Amino acid sequence: MPVKPVKQKLVVHNDTALVIQRYFNGAALKNYSAQKEFQYGNGGYAGESLWTRFWKWFWSLFDTDDKSILGRIEQYVLIALGIAALVFLILKLVGVDALNVVRRKPLSATLPYNESVENIYETDLDAELEKAIAHQNYRFAVRILYLRSLRQLSDAGLIKWDINKTNSIYINELTDAEQRIAFKILTRQFEYVWYGEFIIDMPVFTKISTRFNDFKVKAV
Repeated sequence: MPVKPVKQKLVVHNDTALVIQRYFNGAALKNYSAQKEFQYGNGGYAGESLWTRFWKWFWSLFDTDDKSILGRIEQYVLIALGIAALVFLILKLVGVDALNVVRRKPLSATLPYNESVENIYETDLDAELEKAIAHQNYRFAVRILYLRSLRQLSDAGLIKWDINKTNSIYINELTDAEQRIAFKILTRQFEYVWYGEFIIDMPVFTKISTRFNDFKVKAV
């Protein structure tokens, strides 16, 4: 049979420790209250700020018990309006006129002449190059230099020019390794200037023009 545990009698001990009663130092409290650092003004509760009320209203749009289609549409419309108001407020804070951003038409550069040269055999490239330099449109002048190099390679029978071909196709058509590397460098230079829309000045254009003029076309 299992042995039943013997319960010990509880003994209550009296606390005979000496209790010393302490009081606040009135003089010290008065001294602290007289100091400016410990004077806290109480201007009263002025209510929630406009920003706090806006966010409460915004998040309340997500709390709805209306499960109908009309109720959901109304909820989504209110959410869209809330987001639009927030974006408008942010644009205002950063000094952007939101109405002009919506209504503004895309800016188009006023060009002194046509920059849509595509067919290298239907355009006087030398004349276009002189015109571009005269108008200080060095970015377009680099494009003309590249098109002129393509025509030189095509006239030499090194590439088969086609208006729909990409620059990389022309590079791969070159069989001479040295010439392919040189033309690849010119292609990269042209793409940086033309597609990257980098603004270049006369000294930079002079360096680029020298590279194109030094490019040697070795006929087959």
